[in-house]
Amino acid sequence: MREFLVEITTGVPEGTGQDEVDRRRAAEAVRARELAATGHLARLWRPVGELRSIGIWRADDEEELHEKVLGTLPLRPWMTVTVTPLDSHPNDPGRAEDTR
Repeated sequence: MREFLVEITTGVPEGTGQDEVDRRRAAEAVRARELAATGHLARLWRPVGELRSIGIWRADDEEELHEKVLGTLPLRPWMTVTVTPLDSHPNDPGRAEDTR
């Protein structure tokens, strides 16, 4: 699988009830665990003081990432997503572990 740097900002549409927000956030947590278990979600961070996330996600290609991985997130309709495909760097200290 290829790796992608994914930046996500989630905005709740105006007028959305708190019950709907809570339901989607709970479902999002479940789905994130499932994607981590299958190797699609490798790491996830929240920048201090910001309401966005930055993560390392994996998929065979960018189409699969959008359709079968990010597209399955319950909060996806409320997300703005920026995807950057990644390749290993020759000076990456973790490269010895890299199987590509």
